[in-house]
Amino acid sequence: MEIVVLDGYSLSPGDIDWEPLSRHGSFTLYDMTPPELVRERARKAEALFVNALALTADDIAACPNLKYIGILATGTDRIALDAARERGIVVTNAPGYGTMAVAQQAMALLLEITNRVGHFDAAVRRGRWTELGDGALWDYPILELDGLTCGVIGYGKIGAAFARMARATGMRVLANRRRTGEPPADGVVYASREEIFRQADIISLNVPATAETVGMINRDSIAAMKDGVILVNASRGKLVVDDDLAAALARGKVYAYGTDTLSVEPARLDNPLLQAPNVYVTPHMGWVPRAARLRLLRIVVENFEAFLRGERLNAVA
Repeated sequence: MEIVVLDGYSLSPGDIDWEPLSRHGSFTLYDMTPPELVRERARKAEALFVNALALTADDIAACPNLKYIGILATGTDRIALDAARERGIVVTNAPGYGTMAVAQQAMALLLEITNRVGHFDAAVRRGRWTELGDGALWDYPILELDGLTCGVIGYGKIGAAFARMARATGMRVLANRRRTGEPPADGVVYASREEIFRQADIISLNVPATAETVGMINRDSIAAMKDGVILVNASRGKLVVDDDLAAALARGKVYAYGTDTLSVEPARLDNPLLQAPNVYVTPHMGWVPRAARLRLLRIVVENFEAFLRGERLNAVA
């Protein structure tokens, strides 16, 4: 089996051994692959593994031996799944490996917005506390979460984990999900998106980028939200219309936006959100704790070994 990993650096920059995967055939590992080299490097692959790279229908067509695509992530929106299905190529993803890590990242963004740890650390190091000559330096609003209403849009595993963290701070939690047959956790109430927009002080986005969700945070939905709402996004940047959110931040309708993802990644410096006030951006890193990446590799290997046995595990095509 000719196995090729096109962008393995994110999963392992050197701290995780690829042996559980490499032992299954002839193994070629690329840390990163620019888009113009995808077809050249993937051409002979029978099993192809990608993390953040896009695989277009033309890319797949250029790989005549390809039988299997393993996504080193949960999201599937970068892969031309229809083209894979037409060829009978099995595509698998890795759900659930980063649930707590991503929820933790979302909460870290929220706490940076409410407590401004980075701002005050920098102020102390610049000597401003010393110059003040008082017991406390306080030059920025600090927000208390207890008693606020948090809306969780997308109450899957990550959304539920974030909801538990929100409940631990004393917030009331409203959760939106498509299937409401399963009861929510104690202290969580199901609500429509419209109810969340109307009632929530803080909104956490935890849904994949689909035809239904892309651009869901836009001029109209923002207008329906409470003045001064805080938005947190550790899901997909394309859920947000960048210009609309930047304008809402500039006029104070949205108090702050904390995000681990942008509509175009890596970040383009002309993205309007990077010039908007009260925006906190991290570089799509919520999933990177080593414990999460070890779980990721385990799921990836289990998926591939199931395929070699003629079985299907976490197949999305």
